[in-house]
Amino acid sequence: MSTLNELPVVVIGAGPVGLAAAAHLHERGIAFTVLEAGDTPGAAVRQWGHVRVFSPWRYNVDPAARRLLDDASWVAPDLEALPTGAELVGDYLQPLAQLPQLKPHLRYNTRVEAVSRLGLDRLRTAGRESTPFLIRLADGEELLARAVIDASGTWGTPNVLGASGLSARGESTVAAFLEHALPDVLGAARDRFAGRHTLVVGAGHSAANTLLSLAELAEAAPGTEVTWAIRTTSPSRTYGGGDADALPARGALGSRLRAHVDAGRIRLLTGFSVHALTPTDGRVSVVVRHADGSEESITVDRIVAATGFRPDHSIAAELRLDLDPIMGATRALAPLIDPNEHSCGTVPPHGVNELAHPETGYYAVGMKAYGRAPTFLMATGYEQVRSVVAALAGDWAAARDVQLDLPETGVCNSNPADTATGDSCCGPAPTAEPAARGLATGISGGLLSTPLNLVTLDAAPSGAQAGGCCS
Repeated sequence: MSTLNELPVVVIGAGPVGLAAAAHLHERGIAFTVLEAGDTPGAAVRQWGHVRVFSPWRYNVDPAARRLLDDASWVAPDLEALPTGAELVGDYLQPLAQLPQLKPHLRYNTRVEAVSRLGLDRLRTAGRESTPFLIRLADGEELLARAVIDASGTWGTPNVLGASGLSARGESTVAAFLEHALPDVLGAARDRFAGRHTLVVGAGHSAANTLLSLAELAEAAPGTEVTWAIRTTSPSRTYGGGDADALPARGALGSRLRAHVDAGRIRLLTGFSVHALTPTDGRVSVVVRHADGSEESITVDRIVAATGFRPDHSIAAELRLDLDPIMGATRALAPLIDPNEHSCGTVPPHGVNELAHPETGYYAVGMKAYGRAPTFLMATGYEQVRSVVAALAGDWAAARDVQLDLPETGVCNSNPADTATGDSCCGPAPTAEPAARGLATGISGGLLSTPLNLVTLDAAPSGAQAGGCCS
């Protein structure tokens, strides 16, 4: 056995996809180490623990992880129930991370600062593929690895508020007034919103969930005001199909949001592009620019940025990555996940061949693999790591036999008040034209309209906001 193959595979991130990679590596008898920046498994998922996902448990449990858990007499949840983020961690990720096959190989509070090749920068070619990876940690410690599976996600790198992909003027100076996507409005964060005026920016599920929670808070806390801003001229895609929606939980979400807007409990601003933000007497003044060039100002107490996420590839700056210039995914994967062409459930099967970079042995998986596309589902990430680990084991037949069982419309999260045991939200989707394109779905993407052929290839939506997907 070569010295390189005696080294472990390093997995970055102990979220659902990172732990799935660990389970597959264990099954294949490959040594591994999982590095997690947080202090628990699923640390990022815990931050939206109050949110209930659209896809039922059966799409959210990795098969290799399930086999390990079943051997330990795990009591599986109802596979048709819709878990919250907290339930995903408490009922699945935490028990998985505690298994003796995984626990000794997990390191928490361990942040990766950079990944390179031992003694080689990005320019050096000779002997590169036989040289170990060098992983430098934030505390200065360095580790060697035979391969790296980066499942660190995108939760820590949200998109900016400003238009054109650029920060709004003054955006960095009003950080104290800004909220990450999906604040726990009715729970831990209640005091920051009760009796105050909140502006929610975004047209996707995270925006819809936050708006509904704020509307509920406004009924209980006098003086609570809610304003919703979107870049498009109509909220129809966010509202979805209502009672005609193939996914009942999603349809209910859009219908409830529409009712609040129609009743005036939520003020809707369309064609809204954040131009500048300025602290003003303990509040923040938001200057918006409309499509015709005109501007207006609104003053609020809090701003919730539900504008999506983007990957941070800076830790791999000395590796040879082949990234699509638009999506930030691999060049081979980008057209398969393009939100202009696909929703979560229409992404075709893909694995190690589509995830490979010129840097042999380095794979970004999960949400990070998707770059800025919000069309990710947890089940997709599980199949990615199964394929990658099979390739690392030399089982190329299994690695290339990639199959996906996805809900056709693939919507990812619903309001936390929705029942966990009601009708499955991932039932059969209505028949759609092959050329159909759904608006980006996910925890910070947009809601699909129904039927899927409502938006076609020759009728591109303008200003659609992208983000990540939680399941």
